[in-house]
Amino acid sequence: MRDAVFAYEPYIRLGAFGGVFFVMAIWEFIGPRRNQPIGRGLRWPNNLGVVVVDTLLVRVLFPTTAVGLALVAEARGWGLFNLLALASWAGVVSSVVVLDLAIYLQHVLFHAVPALWRLHRMHHADLEFDVTTGLRFHPIEIVVSLLIKFSVVAALGAPALAVLIFEVLLNATSMFNHGNVRVQPSLDRILRWIVVTPDMHRVHHSILSRETNSNFGFNLPWWDRLFGTYRAQPAAGHDAMTIGIEQFRDPRELRLDRMLLQPFRGDGGRYPLGRREDEQ
Repeated sequence: MRDAVFAYEPYIRLGAFGGVFFVMAIWEFIGPRRNQPIGRGLRWPNNLGVVVVDTLLVRVLFPTTAVGLALVAEARGWGLFNLLALASWAGVVSSVVVLDLAIYLQHVLFHAVPALWRLHRMHHADLEFDVTTGLRFHPIEIVVSLLIKFSVVAALGAPALAVLIFEVLLNATSMFNHGNVRVQPSLDRILRWIVVTPDMHRVHHSILSRETNSNFGFNLPWWDRLFGTYRAQPAAGHDAMTIGIEQFRDPRELRLDRMLLQPFRGDGGRYPLGRREDEQ
């Protein structure tokens, strides 16, 4: 059974991706949180085009997935958890939590280092905020992120099952917390103690740098509260806040070709952590 699960890993991940994307797209249509003047016609084909480019590049550059690396690490005894006598469930739960912390720290790093921010800012340059924004990452950022993830998986000795669970959760929660969906405030207040909600993460996509540099969590919401990067609401409110960054406001910048060139155009701006604090 175990071997069968890992043999069908691509289908499990693709099925989860398709299912969550479909649910979020329908939810956005039925109960949108904000009006979207630009609409889906321009943004969705180009945002989904980035996903295709990312997938093809990863297939060419990496001979294995993070789950495959975890299986190799387990077979060869690499990593901390392969040296400790942990119960299986404890290893899985601990690995998912530690991997989520690593993603939080990686996200902060991409906001702190100007060269990495140049890659990450393509994600923030979307002029609207919806399920496809959660899939919009520059191919070079995807490569760097995978190298970091592989290093953490190998050093941790994370069980392959934990890595598979984490990969599915991260992809699903990224689409959920970028959703242009309405969640009742009373429910949102409860949910954001358990998972990053759309209203919580939308603050992170504000044009204001002090709000962009907050709410870095993708899956678990605890790290922002623990490390002091949590911001409950945008100053302008969710309906009036401006999405995106200052540098790329022309709708033409939403085209795939221009998105891919964004890291190499202009300067780093004032968004990297520690820059121009007096204006934040």
